[in-house]
Amino acid sequence: MDQKRQVIIIGGGPAGITAAIYALRSRLDVLLIEKGVMGGQVMITDLVENYPGFIEPIKGTDLIRAMREQAERFGLLVETDEVISIEPGETIHISGKKRQYSTESLIISSGAASSRLGSKGEAEFIGRGVSYCATCDGPFFEGLDIAVVGGGDVAVEEADYLTKFARNVYLIHRRDELRATKILQERLFANPKVEVIWNSVVKNVNGSDCVEQVVLEDVLTNEKKMLEVAGLFVFVGTTPNTMFVGKRLGLDKSGFIKVDREMRTDVSGIFAAGDVTSGGVRQISAAVGEATVAAMNSEKYIMNRRSC
Repeated sequence: MDQKRQVIIIGGGPAGITAAIYALRSRLDVLLIEKGVMGGQVMITDLVENYPGFIEPIKGTDLIRAMREQAERFGLLVETDEVISIEPGETIHISGKKRQYSTESLIISSGAASSRLGSKGEAEFIGRGVSYCATCDGPFFEGLDIAVVGGGDVAVEEADYLTKFARNVYLIHRRDELRATKILQERLFANPKVEVIWNSVVKNVNGSDCVEQVVLEDVLTNEKKMLEVAGLFVFVGTTPNTMFVGKRLGLDKSGFIKVDREMRTDVSGIFAAGDVTSGGVRQISAAVGEATVAAMNSEKYIMNRRSC
């Protein structure tokens, strides 16, 4: 049975929940579609200490719980389903694995996932030493030794940034030269707290309650060695959750959705917010801000349609 709504939101992370709060407060008929657990990447974040309004760090799960309960107070409806395609038009049609949906306006907040190494122990220690966000988790490693994996701009920038907190930062790269722009490399090599470990990959992440060491393997000699670190930051790419978009919206070369300052896509009635959008800083506060703009402009879009 086709569920018809004024606003449908795809994705239940901070951006999706925020968009729902604003749309529901505007007395719009809203449905949020989430394929898995509400909260997105925040659910695997142990502590959040840079989200405004909390004097002490808050657990990622507690922050999402509070956001969801706030939205539910306004009547949030959540459908557990995986969107497989969208079809823009005067009425926007959405195909899920379970059923079909249609809406006047669509807000895509399906997020993105940090690419994983696939090393043994990596998943086990996420939130307990393994991180994919230097801004989020760097301050927790004050005075400790940490490792960073990657060789592109993001990895090099974040390794340099993490020296603000860590005692030593080991940058692990599988090749014998970095892919980052030269000026970033120059800054990195000039930083006395950074040591680059070339031609190496992380095979294992070990520890008890938290990360205590990583096992490195030299890709040329297959020689293994232990590196004692309290944290492992992984920056080997980010994959947006836009498989269902296909070629129906404008995407950048990495597959993120292109939006303007009003969070509008290149298709009328479709907006996007949060980590799924092109550019941005991929922070909870940024996702919330983008979602606010998207929801308010979604309401304007609906009202303008009715006044015509």
